[in-house]
Amino acid sequence: KLFVHFFATLRKPPTMQRFGFFFFLFLFCSACENDLADIEKVMDQLETKQEVMKGVEMLYSDSAIVRVKIRSPRVVRHLDKREPKQEFLDGMQVDFFTENQQISSQLTANYGVRFDNRNQVVVRDSVVWQSNNGERLETEELIWDENAEKLHTNKFVTIIRPDEIIYGYGFESNQDFTYSKIKAIEGVIKVDNLSKDLQ
Repeated sequence: KLFVHFFATLRKPPTMQRFGFFFFLFLFCSACENDLADIEKVMDQLETKQEVMKGVEMLYSDSAIVRVKIRSPRVVRHLDKREPKQEFLDGMQVDFFTENQQISSQLTANYGVRFDNRNQVVVRDSVVWQSNNGERLETEELIWDENAEKLHTNKFVTIIRPDEIIYGYGFESNQDFTYSKIKAIEGVIKVDNLSKDLQ
């Protein structure tokens, strides 16, 4: 099982906190007939629902071995009790590690969101995955299921390999990208043939 560790600089919006404090004083001083339960209910609604984190680093470890590292310059953490989540509004970089702590592949995207209750990460906008063996995946959306340790998408994908370029719809892979497949292949271009055509 993967365990998640957060490292970040936390900054809560101060304006909402001050407003909540003064509003609480107003309720306490001017509405003595309200019971404590009513006041606590109002205070719960006024609680800060977001946290802004700078320089975020999330580590996913298995048996004390780091398997995945996520980095982002800014993350907004939504504290909604029904669906807490973290939004990577300024993009993100994900490093996947082997058991020997070597980076096996890297994923980048301009936007990402992690849903805590689902243990799921969704990345969108210029998604690029690059492996150490020269394989590259480009798509507009990719979903990572942390529990199943799998990635998938139903969007259009381009896979670039040293000897071919594959176009298609739908993609799934294990977390290490040692096994992957395109659900509906639209076309395959051999790199050798492409080079000859360009000449």
